[in-house]
Amino acid sequence: MPVGHAVVAELEGARKRYGGTQALDGLDLALHAGRVTALLGANGAGKSTAVHLLLGLLAADAGTVRVFGRPASSRTARLGTGAMLQSAGLPDRLRVGELLALVRSYYPDPRSTADCVALAGLDGLLERPYRALSGGQQRRVQFALALCGRPRLLCLDEPTTGLDIEARQTLWAAVRELVGEGCGVLLTTHYLEEAEALSDHVVVVDAGRKLVEGSVAAIRGHVAQRRIRCVTALEADAVAAWPGVRSARREGDALQVVADAPEPVVRRLLDEDATLHDLEVQRAGLADAFLALTRTSQEEAA
Repeated sequence: MPVGHAVVAELEGARKRYGGTQALDGLDLALHAGRVTALLGANGAGKSTAVHLLLGLLAADAGTVRVFGRPASSRTARLGTGAMLQSAGLPDRLRVGELLALVRSYYPDPRSTADCVALAGLDGLLERPYRALSGGQQRRVQFALALCGRPRLLCLDEPTTGLDIEARQTLWAAVRELVGEGCGVLLTTHYLEEAEALSDHVVVVDAGRKLVEGSVAAIRGHVAQRRIRCVTALEADAVAAWPGVRSARREGDALQVVADAPEPVVRRLLDEDATLHDLEVQRAGLADAFLALTRTSQEEAA
């Protein structure tokens, strides 16, 4: 493997139980420098537990957890890792600039305040008390704090929850810049378009086990379905009953069709409506693949 994609952290056979709940059941996960790895799964699939193991916040019941080749709780691992979790207990009376100064003081070679502000989009907020910020602004501050130590590994657990579109785009741009510098990023998100936009590698988990992993294209390739969009007078209910059609629904003037094989469906659409226009055929997206994979896993478990 090229040096630029060296393993920075890994779980091997990681197991973690909370009472009667098996959160992780032998999970293997490798994170690489200069790559974004998206860890996807439904609520309760074990994503946050995996993040907490890598951050040394939890100990595995069994298996191995290594960060930079060392235990996740080691000083080397902690100094080289940044994290943005779903919740943050920060001293909310401090101003944003004071929070940045405090966290930067923990590191021997911190990122400059100006860089943290630019990457997280905090212009004009340094003098504001943290508690006076909106929820989205607080999330941007949390992202900036995660960057203070120039992390070689960055764990982002649902990072864009509560962010507007502009702030989300700012965070995406920052993540791409960090990856370009060689940082390895672990991303958990329920916004699958976010995972599709950012990820180099995707790992889908269910019930604490890995279902499948690969590039976004490889994961999408697990689903043969295609999406057909067109403007037509045909009724959605009628099209939904055609052979090979999984579903059909109307969105405004457009008809959205999911089909196993698009060619015969497209031919029939054109045959039955000579005025049909704005026809598009697309491969299944990451969201389609994720839903299909997890649905199949749950059906097999049942």
